[in-house]
Amino acid sequence: MRLFSILFVFLIVALAGCNSIPARTPLADRPAGTLIPTAATTPVPPAQPTAATTPVPPGQPTAATTPVPPGQPTSIPPTPDAAPSAPVATAPPAPQPAGAWPPTIALQHIADGFDRPLHITHAGDGSGRLFVVEKVGRIRIVRDGQVLPEPFLDITDRVGSRANEQGLLSVAFHPRYRENGWLFVNYTDNDGDTVVSRFEATGDRADPVSEQVVLTIGQPFSNHNGGLIVFGPDGMLYIGMGDGGSAGDPLGAGQDRSTLLGKILRINVEDLPYTIPPDNPWADGVDGRQENWVIGVRNPWRFSFDRATGDLFIADVGQNRLEEVHLLRAGRIAGANLGWNVMEGDECFRRNDCNRDAFDLPIDVYPHSLGCSVTGGHVYRGAAFPALQGVYVFGDFCSGRIWGLRPSGAEWERVELLQSGLQIASFGEDEAGELYVAGYNNGALYRIVVE
Repeated sequence: MRLFSILFVFLIVALAGCNSIPARTPLADRPAGTLIPTAATTPVPPAQPTAATTPVPPGQPTAATTPVPPGQPTSIPPTPDAAPSAPVATAPPAPQPAGAWPPTIALQHIADGFDRPLHITHAGDGSGRLFVVEKVGRIRIVRDGQVLPEPFLDITDRVGSRANEQGLLSVAFHPRYRENGWLFVNYTDNDGDTVVSRFEATGDRADPVSEQVVLTIGQPFSNHNGGLIVFGPDGMLYIGMGDGGSAGDPLGAGQDRSTLLGKILRINVEDLPYTIPPDNPWADGVDGRQENWVIGVRNPWRFSFDRATGDLFIADVGQNRLEEVHLLRAGRIAGANLGWNVMEGDECFRRNDCNRDAFDLPIDVYPHSLGCSVTGGHVYRGAAFPALQGVYVFGDFCSGRIWGLRPSGAEWERVELLQSGLQIASFGEDEAGELYVAGYNNGALYRIVVE
C-alpha cells in the first residue's frame, strides 16, 4: 500500500510539472458537417454561465505546503485590460463585500457516491436541480439534496477516460434549455480527441442517441485537454482548450493562432454544426483560426463569467512554478493573449528577455508551495452570505486550499478561507448563485457556507 501511495505522488508531481508524454498522431480539427459559415450571427439571450492532475490518495499532499494562516492576504498589482473588442452589455460592478472580512467558511455536505466528479452546474430552467458530471461519462441529478438513481445522461460507451485528464469533462445547458431541451458536453473520445456535442433532454433524462457532434479537435497528447464549456452572457458557447500536452508546450500551440490548442474558443451553436460570430478577433480566418477568442493559455481547466458584470475569470494551470488567475473585463476580451509559453504566471518562462507588456498578465499568482493545480471558481453573487458578495472563490486541486480574491484599492487581495482536505476538481453555482465544491477524492458534493 505504501508503494502504491508513493507511485500516486510521483504521478501527480510529474503531471503538475508536465514531464513529457509520448505524442499521439493528432486528428485534424474538424466540425461536424461540411463548411463553417462565417455570416453574421444573431446573439441569443444570456445564460448561466484544465487540468485537474493525477489524483493523490486522500490526505497525501503532492507538494510541500507551507500553511498560510486564514485571513493572511497576498496583494498583486492589477494589470491592464485586454485589447478592445466589440462591447458586451453588462451590469455595473457590484459594491464591495458587506460583512466581516475575511469570513469563516465551511463546507456543508449535500450528497456523495459520485464517481470522480469533475463539474457542477444548473440548467437555468427554474427546476432547482444540480447536475454533477462524472469522469467516466455520466451526468447525475441532485434534487433537494438527493441523487436521483438514474443518470441524466450516460455516454460511458463513447468516452475515453483512461488517462488522468481525459473523460466527460463538462456540460453546458443552452440559454433556452427550458424551451428546446438542448445541452452540450465536452468529452474525450476513445481515441483521446476532444469532442463537443449536443444532446436533447426531456424531464430528468437526456437521450444518448440524440448526439449531434459540433466539433472534434485532435489531441497530440493525453493531457492538457482543457475541458470546460460554458455559455457566455452573449449566448455564445466558450470552449477551453489546453495546449495539447507534454512539457513546456512542445508544439508552440499557445502562441500559434493557426491551431485551436492553447486557446479559449467562441462559437455560435444556434445552427449546427456552428457558425463564427463576426466579432471574433480572427473571424476572417486570415491571421488565425476563426474560432479563437483568447490565446496563450496552457490548460484553462475552469473559467467563469461574473453573472453581475460579464467579466471573465480564467484559472490557468501552471507548469513547474506558478498557478495563475486572469481577469478579462467584459467588452475587452477578444484577442487577449495570456502569455503561455512565453510567460508562466507573471514571470518569463525559460528566458529572461520576454516582453511582459505584450501580454495580459494575471491578477493573482501563487507558488507550488501552496498547491500545484489551480481550480477556477466563481464570483459569489448569491444572497445568503453578504460577506462573500463580489468575491472570486477558487481553490487548488492538490493542496485543497480555498481562497477568496477581491479588489483592495489598486490591488487584488487573496485570502485563504479554508483548508478543505479535498482534491477540488470543480466549483459550481446553483440558480441562486450559491457556490458548491466537488471532492474528486471522496466523490462528494458540498455547499460553501459562512459560519
